[in-house]
Amino acid sequence: MISPGMTILLCLFVPFVGSFLILATGSRPNLRETMTLLTAITLFLLVASIYPLVAAGERPGIDVVEMLPGLSIAFKVEPLGMAFALIASFLWIFTSIYSIGYMRGHHEENQTRFYFYFAISLMAAIGIAFAGNMITLFIFYEVLTLCTFPLVAHHGTEESKRAGRVYLGLLLGTSIAFQLFAIIWTWVITGTLDFTKGGILAGTTDNLTVAILLALYVFGIGKAAVMPFHRWLPAAMVAPTPVSALLHAVAVVKAGVFTVLKVTVYIFGVNFLADINVSEWLQYAAAITILLSSLVAMTKDNLKARLAYSTVSQLSYCVLGAMLVNSWGILGGGMQIAMHAFAKITLFFCAGAILVAAHKTEISDMGGLGKTMPFTFTAFFLASLSIIGLPPFGGAWSKFYLAYGALEAGQLALVAALMISSLLNVYYLLSIPFRGFFGRPPETPGHYSRPQSDGEIHEAPIPCLIAISVSTVGCVVLFFYTDPLYNLLKQIILP
Repeated sequence: MISPGMTILLCLFVPFVGSFLILATGSRPNLRETMTLLTAITLFLLVASIYPLVAAGERPGIDVVEMLPGLSIAFKVEPLGMAFALIASFLWIFTSIYSIGYMRGHHEENQTRFYFYFAISLMAAIGIAFAGNMITLFIFYEVLTLCTFPLVAHHGTEESKRAGRVYLGLLLGTSIAFQLFAIIWTWVITGTLDFTKGGILAGTTDNLTVAILLALYVFGIGKAAVMPFHRWLPAAMVAPTPVSALLHAVAVVKAGVFTVLKVTVYIFGVNFLADINVSEWLQYAAAITILLSSLVAMTKDNLKARLAYSTVSQLSYCVLGAMLVNSWGILGGGMQIAMHAFAKITLFFCAGAILVAAHKTEISDMGGLGKTMPFTFTAFFLASLSIIGLPPFGGAWSKFYLAYGALEAGQLALVAALMISSLLNVYYLLSIPFRGFFGRPPETPGHYSRPQSDGEIHEAPIPCLIAISVSTVGCVVLFFYTDPLYNLLKQIILP
């Protein structure tokens, strides 16, 4: 019988070893992709085996090595990390299936390198999810940045290299200049970096110091993409679509907002922050990011660019939930991680399917394309409804709890921001399937792999459609069967 502590280490060991098996089988694509899928499935099963313990109130953990007295590389699984790990490991399976269809259908080069770094990225995401203290989380946070950089610069063009520099510069710059400084300052003040229910800062320093530390953490966690440190995310859209799915739904941005929530709950403490009232201006910073990025999304004709700014907006829902520092806000922010993951990965899967099947990237060129790709555009429509927050899709729950949290905080302006954002979502998302189904093809069509309006169905490869099906169904399942997630996250906010 494997102990829970050993299972945690296996969750890190499996994708690490799997990545080298992928390298070893790189000359045999079928075997390489089999290794990718087996690694992803094994990781999910290992993560899922820990869930019953955490759901029952246990907190399995293991200390690996002591760096300094009282400061170790350590892992401890609590409800928020459990939810993040389950989402990331489950979606990796179907992102891998999608990648097989996409990478082959689009004839991408360097596929072995792609699958290798993808596996390492998931190892880093699990390390972040299961980190028992802030220094462990920071180490894996930086590993995630470094191992996703080659994925962003995958194509090797000048544009992708430039995007990679922006990606690396902003994420490393914010984490070293702000986040690492905040971590060291926290250690000096408290003598510990352990994630502790109720936080570790109460009664240790003055309110001004706490306010400065909170700002350093929020803006230092650049993966959360709070303006003005958001430019890396749209820049990274030059990467292949499966990488965009990784960035937006599976690992990177979710690692950012997860870290914001985790720091709020276990470093500062929700009740402590509520008592001293130092987070209100950060609530408005998140609301401004939500609205401005939605407005920018409306101006983008490139589909992935529009979805990128949509992600910037949706991420700040989680940051807003954390900064409301009440139970409903934390619950809404945690749920938003899951709900947005399934909906946004569906949208990016659809964007990639359109590229593979029709070679189209600009929304203005997609008129009538829904008639030849009805499955893809229907899935896009349904996932958009979840992003908007309409029942019966999972996104309705996270927006409901966030609005309730804003009401409890007496912030009617923030409730208005959430509602306005949803209306903007309607415009910049639903206009895409509307154009696809009811718009006219361009008068002077560009390059298509097949005629756009010949009356035949021309969808993406089957692996892409399988992945799209699962993630779309997930958007609905999360509405009707939200209790496991709700009960897990509820443990965070209980006294």
